[in-house]
Amino acid sequence: MSQEKEREIQLQFLEEAQDYLNTIDSRLIGISATTEIDNQAMDAVLRAAHSIKGGAAMMGFETLSHLAHRVENFFKVIKTQKHSVDAEVEGLLLAGVDCLRRVVELSYQVPVVDRQWLESNVNPILERLDELLGPQAEENTVTPLSPVNGQDTVTMIFETEVEECLQRLEMILADPEKPGLFEEISTMAQDLGSLGEILQVEAFKNLCESINQHLETTPDRVEEIASLAVQAWRRSQAAVVTGQIDTLPAAIDLVNPAEAAEAIPVVPAKVAETSITSVTGSSLSEKQELAPATDFKENQENTVRVPIKQLEQLNDLFGELTIERNGLDLHLERLRNSVKILERRTRTLQQSYTRLQTEQAFPSGEGQSRQSPDQSYNSFDRRDQDNNLEGRLQEVMANLVQLQEVTEDIDLSLKDTDQIVGDLNRTAKQLQTCITQLRMRPFSDLVGRFPRALRELALQYGKNVELKIQGGSTLIDRSILEALNNPLMHLLRNAFDHGIEDPATRQASGKPEQGTIEIKAAYRGNQALITLSDDGGGIDLDKVRVRAQQLGLDAAAIATARDEELLTLIFEPGFSTADQVTALSGRGVGMDVVRTNLRQIRGGIKVDTTLGVGTTFTINVPLTLSVARVLLVESQGMLLAFPTTAIEEILLLNPEQILTSVGEEAIPWKGYRVPLIHLSDWLQFRCPQVTADSEATPLMSVPSVLILAQGNEWVGLQVDCCWGEQEVAIRPVEGAIAMPPGFTGCTILGDGRVVPLVNAPDLLHWIASCQQQRSPNLELEDKYQAAAPQSQNNTILLVDDSINVRRFLSLTLEKAGYRVEQARDGQDALEKLLSGLPITAAICDIDMPRLDGYGFLARVKSNPAFQNLPIVMLTSRSGDRERQLAMNLGATAYFCKPYNKQELLQTLNNLLQN
Repeated sequence: MSQEKEREIQLQFLEEAQDYLNTIDSRLIGISATTEIDNQAMDAVLRAAHSIKGGAAMMGFETLSHLAHRVENFFKVIKTQKHSVDAEVEGLLLAGVDCLRRVVELSYQVPVVDRQWLESNVNPILERLDELLGPQAEENTVTPLSPVNGQDTVTMIFETEVEECLQRLEMILADPEKPGLFEEISTMAQDLGSLGEILQVEAFKNLCESINQHLETTPDRVEEIASLAVQAWRRSQAAVVTGQIDTLPAAIDLVNPAEAAEAIPVVPAKVAETSITSVTGSSLSEKQELAPATDFKENQENTVRVPIKQLEQLNDLFGELTIERNGLDLHLERLRNSVKILERRTRTLQQSYTRLQTEQAFPSGEGQSRQSPDQSYNSFDRRDQDNNLEGRLQEVMANLVQLQEVTEDIDLSLKDTDQIVGDLNRTAKQLQTCITQLRMRPFSDLVGRFPRALRELALQYGKNVELKIQGGSTLIDRSILEALNNPLMHLLRNAFDHGIEDPATRQASGKPEQGTIEIKAAYRGNQALITLSDDGGGIDLDKVRVRAQQLGLDAAAIATARDEELLTLIFEPGFSTADQVTALSGRGVGMDVVRTNLRQIRGGIKVDTTLGVGTTFTINVPLTLSVARVLLVESQGMLLAFPTTAIEEILLLNPEQILTSVGEEAIPWKGYRVPLIHLSDWLQFRCPQVTADSEATPLMSVPSVLILAQGNEWVGLQVDCCWGEQEVAIRPVEGAIAMPPGFTGCTILGDGRVVPLVNAPDLLHWIASCQQQRSPNLELEDKYQAAAPQSQNNTILLVDDSINVRRFLSLTLEKAGYRVEQARDGQDALEKLLSGLPITAAICDIDMPRLDGYGFLARVKSNPAFQNLPIVMLTSRSGDRERQLAMNLGATAYFCKPYNKQELLQTLNNLLQN
């Protein structure tokens, strides 16, 4: 096996190990509060620990295997001895799981875990567990899984590990070209042989050795060997599952494959004496006849692990399919229009033919009783003309019939094509559903770690809080789920710190001592709705008003602001009503990051609170980020795409219904007075206006109003016209120039036009910020932020290979009023500068891949266009030699990590003012 392939398998196992650890975590939390041990939960813990131990041994992670073995023994003691688990033991077991998790994380990077770290961090935990639970003698701790669950660990591993290998091998054998068969069967025989040795199944180990011997002696018969190996491994698997270990084949015979197949002992069907339940949930009850070995795999639900990169590629291809499908729909619509035009012209030609026929039958003057000599003289010429006209009419009639036949053929073909396109759209929709489901993970994957986090907080801060989770099976896109981790964790900590009162306060107010935090997930249309609520003290709006005034916001505007407007302030950078700033409360930051992170995934958040009762945060996110249903609208000749999930309703703008008060416009809607915003007043396009396809007709060709949600309120956004809904693929916009506020990505229409995708909450927030700056009566702006340079361009280029450093420093600079562009290393930064990115200064690390900070300095300062560009070095290198080298290369200033934030901002401000 190639090293690359081997490393890929090892990484896949480490991902599985994380899932096993999550299972252990979820079963252990709260175990000290139960009166007796839950055998079913402990079996799940034992299976997970054993899987980590055995898998780690196979993959060469010796430290992980040894540590998992130690932890597994503790679980066995608890189960076999019905050992009571108090809070200390529970905490130590969870700490041991944390150590396992840390070893898994280290195994991604280093082959050997530091022994000193093990001695100082891991051994004290294990030694204390030895003291509390007693020493672990192997013979005293070996225990099978409960009969209720039906199978021991050996059976489980044979059902899962061997099955996965066999499926992979059978797929290769089914391929006519059989790619990599020799390498695969050789590697598989070695791996399964190691598994047999680990599980102490001697016959299975010998079988694998026999397969390897045949591969070495007769490599030209690899296909026969692989086929025999599959048969033998299948029967071995069935024999282990049915408890007939003594019937395991110990070798394959390649001399006569037909006889060899007969020589391998066949597991006879028999009546099971005990209940056997597979890990997939299928069960064989007592006295039920077992299926033959060859049918064993049909009763299992097979699964495979697919790399995220391949899912992303598949998703991108579906996006291209969506674009091409939209193009096909557009061309079909044009073809329908052409057929309609052809039909109209055919009817016009038919009408002309009928009129000519009438004129021929009733020429002018016909019916007069008497003819003049001249008329009699010209009668022969007129008859000749009539004959010629009749011939031409017959020719026109023939052409008309042919034209009608062609029209009917085109119309028939169009109907057939419509049916095929309909089938294509249905198949594409089913494909989209399947791809979306592949990318989705249950909500429980995210919040499953939250009970553990809340338990640690409760122990640390002395609060009694219960966490309830509903909708854990709700499926959400993997990338969205990952993006929700930090926002939800911050909201959880915020609810624990600011929401839930201390026990004495709760009792004094008549509440139970135990507080409750509840997280729910559900679907609403094509969105996922997530709520996090607590039964704490709620948000004191009077404190919000006081805090806003302390930060310099207009007192009159604060006094007249509605509750919904005040609640939006908690999402502003640096805003906090906490009396003391602590690490738990986020040190005064965090809620703005929650909103920012949600906007990046086209999500929104709103808050409802009742003083003394509690607070509820409601988050809405799309089900997927790759495909969206949008409404195409037009403003000043520019097409824009609004996700339909952001639009509550579309109204025709009636000028008579517009209400004007204090220079602001509003419209009535469902009992609300909704502020009206004219989009054309805020989006000024300085490019040539490109009108939409002249052949198409807008769905609403008059000014329309989109009703959008802005936090807890509604806003009406007026656009010039609406072109209808369409399902589109979302594409990112790459380049050095950042997207303007309110836009995230773009989409490509069927005719190739690129349309920007609107992030409605972000757009409304930007408009509201601009309105506040324009209006002297409503200056709810962040005057508490540090003053920014008053130049037209105050963009700082941040160069660092650590994404976390870039994110943290970006927040600091943005709060100080700077715009920030990021680069992942010196090469990336240099390319952005050479492409024309306008910046006023750069902050650069030294140790980076591709091009380090010294190389970046040398190349930038050698370019006359950038000789005066201030470059501040921010690095962990604190030596005088490194500092002097950077200054000699042209660095303007030099800071060492950790750095003083205020000193850095002051230095940057001084550099830009000079």
